[in-house]
Amino acid sequence: MSRQVTPQKKQIMLEQNVASLIPSMAFPPIIAQLITKIYNLVDTYFVSTLGTAATAAVGVNGSLEHTITLVAGLIGSGACSYIARLLGEKRNQDADRVLSTSFFTGMALGILFAIVGTIFVTPLMRLLSSNADSELYAVQYGTYVLMAAPFMIGSFILNMCLRSEGRSTYAMIGIAAGGILNCFLDPLFIYTFDLGVTGASMATAISKIISFCILLWPYIKKQCSVVISIRRIKLVTKDVQEVLSIGSTTCLRSVCNVVSSILINRIAGSYSTAALAAVSVANRVLEFPFAVILGFSQGCQPIVGFNWGAKRLDRVKETMRISMAVAVIGSILFGAVLFLFAQPLVGIFNKEADLEVLRLGILCARLQCLTLVIHSMESVVCMFYSGTGKAKLSLLMATARQGYCFIPVVLVIPFLFGAEGVAACQAAADLLMLAVALPLGIKAFKIIKQAEACSDV
Repeated sequence: MSRQVTPQKKQIMLEQNVASLIPSMAFPPIIAQLITKIYNLVDTYFVSTLGTAATAAVGVNGSLEHTITLVAGLIGSGACSYIARLLGEKRNQDADRVLSTSFFTGMALGILFAIVGTIFVTPLMRLLSSNADSELYAVQYGTYVLMAAPFMIGSFILNMCLRSEGRSTYAMIGIAAGGILNCFLDPLFIYTFDLGVTGASMATAISKIISFCILLWPYIKKQCSVVISIRRIKLVTKDVQEVLSIGSTTCLRSVCNVVSSILINRIAGSYSTAALAAVSVANRVLEFPFAVILGFSQGCQPIVGFNWGAKRLDRVKETMRISMAVAVIGSILFGAVLFLFAQPLVGIFNKEADLEVLRLGILCARLQCLTLVIHSMESVVCMFYSGTGKAKLSLLMATARQGYCFIPVVLVIPFLFGAEGVAACQAAADLLMLAVALPLGIKAFKIIKQAEACSDV
């Protein structure tokens, strides 16, 4: 099977000035993430017109989407990191094998997830939230999201692997197209077709399928440096170890996201529907800076991985320095703006003018704005360890924020401070995470220095 080899992409990754390469690689995933989050906000906005319980159901299904990304992250993130390093080492056929095996395995697992999840959708929604008021809406919303699971997983893998070979712009187009489409489908399905929450779920599923088709197209047309083919599927022990060692980091990070979402939803719901809705709305508002942080790290990771594989350690070091500086300065500015405009932003999604939702939502959003810089640092450090294949350190960093820092906090603070404690949980966990991110960030530069010393010998 032929391919369109793109040596200019490899030359760009190895020779273009890092200060200009980072924005060119990071801008497309940032835009894609932002459009996706805008779609989430639009989705929440339209659903919020159906009431507080419906708004709470959107937050519950955020946990469901995190669950689906467990499989996608396990395979896609590991494959992306490994493929970038293989391309840096000029091992294109090995990259073909890794992507083909990863893609078809992910699709098969997605189909299995959709079948089992759809059959047990009601008990699944009960597991994700203890709030009875939002259960019916959660089931309605979750049904079609589950049906789209194979396409969500496939899109994640394709998106990550397109970036691994430097095609960030096309990856952005694929993700953004589905998000933009969803913004138009939401009012059509919810109001024109009078389908309510079910309509919002159908719109989401259709948009995910469209994104999948766009992302798959360049592979079908053989326009990529890496080939997808059933004939190239082959389980190689080394491949499995490399993919799962880094992929398990993303998977466990997603596990932490799911567990933390379930815990905060159940604890918030035990206080009131308003508390659950407030946390859901605040998290939707904060998805904007989170999208920028995630997109930035996704854009930088292939640069680190490619140059690490090619032994261009000077470029790895420069990428880390610039990435850390941009992350810190950008998050401070972004956090300050959101802090000032927290009230009108939260108010947009509080259509019933519930004062308790507004009060708790503003508190939750503003506290997280104050700790946004710590989240940014954590993302850059985790990006470095994932990109260079340092699985254990990547795992330690990736599971900090929503795992061993968040879970103890969410089990203690709400019982000390009530609903206000629920709103403060994530910010408190971020503060605790600083004790992990700072030393591991310093260690990252030491690892680069040690690698440079070994290469000079």
